[in-house]
Amino acid sequence: MARPERAPRPSERRLTSGETIECAVPLVLLRVRRVDREGDPPPGVRTLNRSMQISTPSTTRPLHAIGVPLGSAVLRRIFPAVVSALDGGPALLPLPEYPAAVRDGLLAAMRPSVPVEDHDDPVALVVPTSGSTGEPKGVLLGAGALRSSATATHDRLGGPGRWLLALPATHIAGLMILVRSVVAGTEPVAADMTRGFDPEAFAAASVHVLRSSRTRRYTALVPHQLSVILQAGGAALQSLAAFDAVLVGGSAAAPELLERARAARVPIVTTYGMTETSGGCVYDGLPLDGVQVSTTDGGRVRVAGAVLAHGYRLQPGLTTEAFADGWFVTADLGHLDTEGRLDVYGRLDDVAVSGGVNVPLPAVDALVAGHAGVAEASTVALPDPDWGQRVVAVVVPRDPGDPPTLGSVRAHVLRQSPTAYAPKELVVLHALPRLPGGKVDRRGLTARLLETTTG
Repeated sequence: MARPERAPRPSERRLTSGETIECAVPLVLLRVRRVDREGDPPPGVRTLNRSMQISTPSTTRPLHAIGVPLGSAVLRRIFPAVVSALDGGPALLPLPEYPAAVRDGLLAAMRPSVPVEDHDDPVALVVPTSGSTGEPKGVLLGAGALRSSATATHDRLGGPGRWLLALPATHIAGLMILVRSVVAGTEPVAADMTRGFDPEAFAAASVHVLRSSRTRRYTALVPHQLSVILQAGGAALQSLAAFDAVLVGGSAAAPELLERARAARVPIVTTYGMTETSGGCVYDGLPLDGVQVSTTDGGRVRVAGAVLAHGYRLQPGLTTEAFADGWFVTADLGHLDTEGRLDVYGRLDDVAVSGGVNVPLPAVDALVAGHAGVAEASTVALPDPDWGQRVVAVVVPRDPGDPPTLGSVRAHVLRQSPTAYAPKELVVLHALPRLPGGKVDRRGLTARLLETTTG
């Protein structure tokens, strides 16, 4: 100014034209490589100077693909590469170590053997994202955009601080934890997520952040992680409440979940953003400094400002379509109130049309999740001969022995919303399917229910 089982054994797989993808050494103990404000950086890595100037890049700047583990070795593997990328070194393409098919598909689409596109603000990160299409896209994020985002975040939260990484560093939310640490000149700490998100591992990692009293302490979670910690209570919840700010984003959080967190004195800050905006760019409904938000005539949210990406890797047509006249037009529907606060209804592809009425599924998710008998909820739209589409609620009950009924869920929704929002079907599961980053896999859930319906 943004993601699973044990990592493979150490190895290096040769790609084309001399490019390599490295695999990390799995570690159980929390270990980080220190990069101080003063002193020598890790071998072979240049740190940003205090004025945060970038070296002038070559027009044939290489793109390095790096396999990113979920264990605590993530910092040793990727943090020096992030430092180098922000300081004019090779651009970084972070990739999951497995499943191999996903990794190989991203390599084929991103083509790391081809030098990164040239821009005035040199590309530091190429972050894969699938968006609503499911097809991989590589978002080109400049060093200046990343630093602008990090600086604006610290300004909003009350100053630079030390960050705990509890999200996969293959996605923008996790990567921005590392970028903010570089800009702040602080040492990040990573929670071990080799076996998934574990409240005990989060609490153990938090100790290394919270024992520092000379700087502010921050972390970031997706709503599911917040829910897990609230349910676990104990040391994990005590640790979470001790942070100066906890960013919650990646998907809409149910109001009931946020109320529970705030009642537990967790300093929640809700965020909205995406990979194309260097992660969260709207905090608690208000744009960060230097970010402009508006809506199109059709209600689509659009964003402008120094945090924007350059476009998409090797896809100039898609770049032109999404980035126009300094604005990035999102696939989200939203509204700005008279005070400039943004309310996001959901994605265009997350809107069902039932009986001729548009039904934003994320809004129904939040309504159903507020039912007293529901721990988690997601909704999908399935074809219906009478309604065109019918809304189906998929829930994880608080008490598996006494799940909610369709009638009680419908009555709960109807007390707060139009008739079309009330689900016409209820499915009870032990757990919701999730993507590697923690979001509910609505597309996969829809496909699963369609197979059940037609099978």
